[in-house]
Amino acid sequence: MTDQTPPDRIDQTARAADAAARALAAVPPATRAAALVAAADAVTAHADELVPLAMDETGLTEPRLRAELKRTAVQLRLFADTIVDGAYLDARIDRADPEFALGPRPDVRRVNEPVGPVLNFAAGNFPFAFSVAGGDTASALAAGNPVIVKAHPGHPRLSERTAAIVAAALEEAGLPETALQLIEGREAGVAMLKHPLVKASTFTGSIPGGQFLAGEAASRPVPIPFYGELGSVNPVFATAGAVAERAESFVSGMVASVAGSAGQLCTKPGFVFLPADHGLEEAIAEAAGGVAEHRMLDARIAGGYRERRATILDSAGVRVVAEGSIRIDADGHGWATPTIAAVGLDGLREAFDALRDECFGPLAILVEVPAETDYADLLGEFFEGDLTVTVHRTEGENVERLVRAAAGHAGRVLFDGWPTGVAVTPAMQHGGPWPATTSGGTSVGTAAIARFVRAVAYQNAPADLLPPPVRDDNPWGVPQRIAAPGESSRWGDRSARR
Repeated sequence: MTDQTPPDRIDQTARAADAAARALAAVPPATRAAALVAAADAVTAHADELVPLAMDETGLTEPRLRAELKRTAVQLRLFADTIVDGAYLDARIDRADPEFALGPRPDVRRVNEPVGPVLNFAAGNFPFAFSVAGGDTASALAAGNPVIVKAHPGHPRLSERTAAIVAAALEEAGLPETALQLIEGREAGVAMLKHPLVKASTFTGSIPGGQFLAGEAASRPVPIPFYGELGSVNPVFATAGAVAERAESFVSGMVASVAGSAGQLCTKPGFVFLPADHGLEEAIAEAAGGVAEHRMLDARIAGGYRERRATILDSAGVRVVAEGSIRIDADGHGWATPTIAAVGLDGLREAFDALRDECFGPLAILVEVPAETDYADLLGEFFEGDLTVTVHRTEGENVERLVRAAAGHAGRVLFDGWPTGVAVTPAMQHGGPWPATTSGGTSVGTAAIARFVRAVAYQNAPADLLPPPVRDDNPWGVPQRIAAPGESSRWGDRSARR
């Protein structure tokens, strides 16, 4: 690929996606599902080609990348089943009712329909699972939308090859030729975001980048939904009982979660709240000191991490538990080992402006608090919105207030574990209040498909003009919620019977 998709190709690509949108919306669910399975099979079959490309461009390890490629294939297959199930269409049929409680009711049928071309800004830290063929692409295609992927500059060759493999598999399975297209370059991405034929966009990246793009999406003559995943420090709260009961596994789990993939994960724990007398410092230093250095994704991220790390370690009241390291080579690439810092609760308050922001790399801050501290109050005092909040406790310890606060603060509340390693499963929620995401929703799990559909109601429509999901013969075999005539006279009866 060139470094920048030329301006004349932006309009061509958008128009091709728009043409594909009309064709793709009419493709039967079984065909669309089979196409996603074909894409999963294709990336799996090319693993030995794609993984070395990803290793070279990102510095991530082979085991991590092979696991991520498998996750990508699993996501595609999961959404194939979601299409066939059809519940995401939320098909509702209210039959005409001359005796309706509020006067005669017309025949009304409501169904979720594809939004149209979706622009996906690929992530840098997940070159498979959040990139060309990742979850955003899979869920948008599953909903019946063509996808334009803006390739991440951190892995351009991998992006180009993955797009070619997946697009060919989709077309061979019966989807329109331009169901998946690729563009490259920041200016091209912004221009495509502004194109009137693009109807929604996704993004995974930094807060400044996401804020800029969200502003561009909102300032269009016709604004569009922008689903950005931006920043998260994922606070962890451990009770005295948890620390005493399982100190060894707590330490090993924390260090592994902070250090994995050089800390370049959106769910990496950034702050770990502990009783002031936790006594884990020596064990943490030993565990962190045993972690080998890991290359960071690119020179820009390595440089940013080095600066952020220095700011944290130079802040008043902060002390080093495990110093770690960041080594920068002549080309600007960096290799890091985990750094664990610690600060008291009063010190955190005093230096919060310097410490509060996400550190994208293998660093975490232990916050040592007095025994009588209520963790629920700290969550509200220090943090806005996050992807996760984690609670470590023992049986019998009352953490209900903290859990209720966590549920209002984050999209996922974990118990006695660590937030890295997001499960690809129907019930997963990977999204939270600002600044974790811009528009809520989830980018992992089957609920992600809801971002790329919009509801349309058809009133007194002729049978032959109804979409298949709300026809009486139900040719797609999807779940239908049917309100029969006469039901309104019985509304409220269920509550009276309870």
